[in-house]
Amino acid sequence: MNIASWNVNSLKVRLPQVLEWLESQPDTLLGLQELKQLDESIDRAGIESSGYRLIANGQKTYNGVAWLYPADWPEPTDIVTDIPGFEDPQRRVIAATFGDLRVINLYVVNGEAVGSEKFRYKLDWLAALTRWLADEAGRHERRVVVGDFNIAPSDADVHDPEAWRERILCSTPERDALDRILETGLTDAFRAFEQPEAAFSWWDYRQANFRRNRGLRIDLILISEALRPQARSCRIDVEPRRWERPSDHAPVVLELDVDRPSD
Repeated sequence: MNIASWNVNSLKVRLPQVLEWLESQPDTLLGLQELKQLDESIDRAGIESSGYRLIANGQKTYNGVAWLYPADWPEPTDIVTDIPGFEDPQRRVIAATFGDLRVINLYVVNGEAVGSEKFRYKLDWLAALTRWLADEAGRHERRVVVGDFNIAPSDADVHDPEAWRERILCSTPERDALDRILETGLTDAFRAFEQPEAAFSWWDYRQANFRRNRGLRIDLILISEALRPQARSCRIDVEPRRWERPSDHAPVVLELDVDRPSD
């Protein structure tokens, strides 16, 4: 089975692309970010007619996250839509359990600029997230955390490290916060495998950045130690970024050699 992550930058606009992509990705659990839709406005009938179901934590105009899962999977349990103990009106989290697999989907705060008020909010949000993930580690052995993290883990994940040095998405405080998340017992699945150089998941729409491959790798899939032996590959699928009216992000796909969830 596959677990994937994709910031679609408006599900209303890109649902046809999501469903087209899923046709070539059988048995995939897909985490979506930046829905920009309320739950009740999502075209569930279209999703279900394509053989999938959805659980969502939507928000009008901004944010919003969801899981799409095959219709013949068991219903998810233990659904969480907020970081416990962290009061936040923004819809950035949806976690669920399928069988014995715990999956957490995140749309991490952007932070605007280093030193800004929104940057402080980002660091506080990440600190609360880390506390929650540490608690999740004690409750669930088999865990996958996916999402748009809005953090490039290292200079290898940046097209021009010097130009981005200590800027938002690449600053030391953000990377330190990501390291603390990994210390809860998670591994960056993409870096568990040999990868091509200059592999990115996000490219600004401006200045032909995608064509010039001037991007960042900020969309991540993290896996627990219990799942590492079952991980077979992790890749970025850049093809949807070439489509008409694409998201500015590409899907990231983790292949796991595990049985599909069962009741």
